[in-house]
Formats: sequence, C-alpha cells, structure tokens
Amino acid sequence: MNARRREASRLATEHVELLELIGDPTLTVALSFAAMGAKQETGEMAEVLRLAQRVIDLADADTTKGNLIIGSPLTITIAFRGFARWCLGIEGWKDDLHQAITMARAVEPMTRAGATWYTYVLGIPNGVLLPDATALRDTAELLAVAEQSADDLALDLARGAHGVTLVGQDGAERAAGFDLLARIRERALNQRFVLLALPIVDIHIAREKARLGDLDGAIELARTDVDDLFASGRCIWNPLATIVLVEALVQRAGDGDLEDARAAIDRLAAMPTDPGFVLHEIWLLRLRALLARGCGDELGYREYRDRYRDMAKALGFEGHIAWAEAIA
Repeated sequence: MNARRREASRLATEHVELLELIGDPTLTVALSFAAMGAKQETGEMAEVLRLAQRVIDLADADTTKGNLIIGSPLTITIAFRGFARWCLGIEGWKDDLHQAITMARAVEPMTRAGATWYTYVLGIPNGVLLPDATALRDTAELLAVAEQSADDLALDLARGAHGVTLVGQDGAERAAGFDLLARIRERALNQRFVLLALPIVDIHIAREKARLGDLDGAIELARTDVDDLFASGRCIWNPLATIVLVEALVQRAGDGDLEDARAAIDRLAAMPTDPGFVLHEIWLLRLRALLARGCGDELGYREYRDRYRDMAKALGFEGHIAWAEAIA
C-alpha cells in the first residue's frame, strides 16, 4: 500500500512459502490474496496465475471458505485469475472477469470493491475492456454500496473504479470522473488511501492535459511518472505511463522529442517480463507505430499499425480494437 513494490514482492514470496509449509487449505485460501496483490503490482503475472489457480482449486466453489479477512477470497481470486490471463494472452479471461463481478454483487463491500478494481481499473486504461454501459453500471452500483458502508478502503477503491470508468467517456461525465480521481489522490497523499493509486491518477491527468493542448504539462507529469515507476522496479503501470509520455512527445515533436520518445520505448522494451506477457507486446506495437508516423516512416508505420490491429483482434482486447480501428 506504500508503493514499496520490490520489498512487497519479496515478502509475498516468503508469505507463500510459509503457507505451503503450513499446508492448511483454509489458511491458504484466506491469505493468498495478499501475495497476489503484491505480485500483480510488479507484473509477476505467471505467479499470480499459479497462486490464483491454487486458491480456486482449494476453495472448490465455496465462496465463503477462508473468510478470515475478506468476505469471499474466491471471488477476488477469480478476478485475479482473469487479470493474469489477459496479461499473458490466455483465453478465458473475459469469463473470469464477468464471473467475479457477478459473484461480487452478493458479498460485502471490501471484496466487491477489490474485484471491481482489478477488473476495471486495470482493464479499461490498458485497452482490455471498454468503459461501456456495463462498466458504468457495475462501478456506479459499487460506489453507492460503498458510500453506505463503514469501510474507507472499499469506498476509495469504488471511487477509483468509477472515476476511471467515467474518465474513459467522451461526454460531460469526464469531469465527475476526474473529481473522483482527485479525491483519492488527495487521500493517498495524506496517507488515508494507498500510495499505489498516485501513478494511476497522474497517468490520467497527464493524458487529459495532452488532450486539452497542454503538451508541456503532460510531458512533465508523464515523465515524472515514468521515472518514478521504473525506479521502483518492474511495475504493471510502466507500459501505460510510457504510452502517455510517448503520445505527448510525438504530438509536440519539438527538438529532441522524437529521440526522447524512442528512448522511452527502448526502456520499456528492455524491462524484464514473464514469457507471453502480451500487455507489453501490444503497447510496444502501438508505441512503435506512433513513433514511425512521427518520424515520417510511412512503411514502418503501416507495418506496426497492421500488426497492432491484428494482435488486438486476436486477443479480443476491446479498447485496443477500437483504438486500432481509429488510426488511419
């Protein structure tokens, strides 16, 4: 929660080893969510998938098994498995996310908020899901429930999920979304919400600055985000922060901007990932298409654009399909 990603990942490894040594199925179901939360933040999605499948097998369809800390470990674990599957390009991710959201409606706000966060806050900005009517309904319902609860963490997770969904809209709802994101950002800075939320909010603010024509402000904020994230090691948000920076640099195209964009792409490409980590692959195709177009390399642009479109369709990533179809 304090964004000490490397340390959290190391402790998560020890945590899992202890659970395996103890060998109590109920305890494993109850406590594995913490390790999955740490490992997903560092992009160790093969391990998240392994842990999620272990918990799902041990829970054996019992939604309340291991409810020592959260109401339904199985529900949030199915969301984790869906998240891991789409990161790794494995089929079944959409069914997992749908099942997790459906199951979450019957559990307490904290579990529901967690499942919704890992479905929409990760899925929408990364182009996996669209901020459509279903996402709006699911996140609005969660926010209404969380506002009636006494759980501040669930409420802030709900604000973030609904805020990200609203920001993805084209109309007047965007302003309400940014208000929600600003609120959780302030709470995170005041140590009342997770510091992990800061780069998520800042990525969206930087993109909005670029959309409104403040390219200098967008680049400054995005560059800070990228540097901070890479300094923390492997991070699931590195690709999205990089795309926002590169988009703004290519759009501004001032002295050194295209060289800076290329360096940012190379930095992302050099980041170690699990085998089959398609989240990086698809973003890198889009990034290279943008850079090729900015450099006037029409042949390279068309090649990367077509590969990007094909990959988006093959993976079934709804947002990327729409973005790919929107580029000439």
